Amino acid sequence: MVESPAAALSVAEVVDRMTEILSSRDEARELLALLHDKPRFWPSTAAGQQLSAGEVEAGVAAAKRRATGMPIQYAAGRAAFRHMTLDVDARVLVPRPETEQLVDHVLALTGEQRGGTAVDVGTGSGAIALALASEGRFERVIGTDVSQDALAVARQNGVKFANRCCAALDFRHGSMLGPVSETGLAAVISNPPYISFAEAVELPPSVRDWEPSVALFAGDNGMAAIAQLVYEAASHLAPRALLALEVDSRRAGLAADLAKSNGSYVDVRVLLDLTGRERFVVARRREE
Repeated sequence: MVESPAAALSVAEVVDRMTEILSSRDEARELLALLHDKPRFWPSTAAGQQLSAGEVEAGVAAAKRRATGMPIQYAAGRAAFRHMTLDVDARVLVPRPETEQLVDHVLALTGEQRGGTAVDVGTGSGAIALALASEGRFERVIGTDVSQDALAVARQNGVKFANRCCAALDFRHGSMLGPVSETGLAAVISNPPYISFAEAVELPPSVRDWEPSVALFAGDNGMAAIAQLVYEAASHLAPRALLALEVDSRRAGLAADLAKSNGSYVDVRVLLDLTGRERFVVARRREE
């Protein structure tokens, strides 16, 4: 059966159509709000607002994508992160609230310094790099990624938010700090892959089946990328400069021990997320 062309409908009517597909009115409202870059309550407060035929079609198509199990952010093509709504798709991880907290820690720990270069390793959608370029006091922010596909998304977001960035923004292709020839960095920040391959079965299907494996999984029981970052950052950071990593609670202590045993870092600390779990590892480069 050929579907009839979409017609202009009210927000409430579009929510009804999307609810038929999703069997969840709350999810239909959330998805439609995300599509229009509006707060979650918008579909209720703007119920009578007319949407164009194209907007109706986009809403129905997004609901159909979501009904396949696709993460809601991918279905909408957008994800909220701090003061931005980023373009996202299956080429990059969905930005999460914990990563917003990582940015908070970096801003707090670098707030008294001005200038210098910060590097976001494994930038993905560019979320961390863009937040630091727009909210921090760095002169330059570099985002690196081993995935050319991810960098395409990051650069798209970089163009989208260029007018908000106070720092020069540069995205480079390569593994870890390989693309960064600069030394004397002010900060190295990363949300690296830290899930072991054996733990894949424990992940929700919306993560395991949709998000890019290169950004999720690491060898050596999930520690390979973390260990490489701790090692490489030591030769790139300026004395007293910051290393800040987001990891999971099972590996925070191990990551901190790696930094302590490296011999190049001081003030190594494990910080908690908003649920009280060990989530972040921060350290300062030792003065020579």
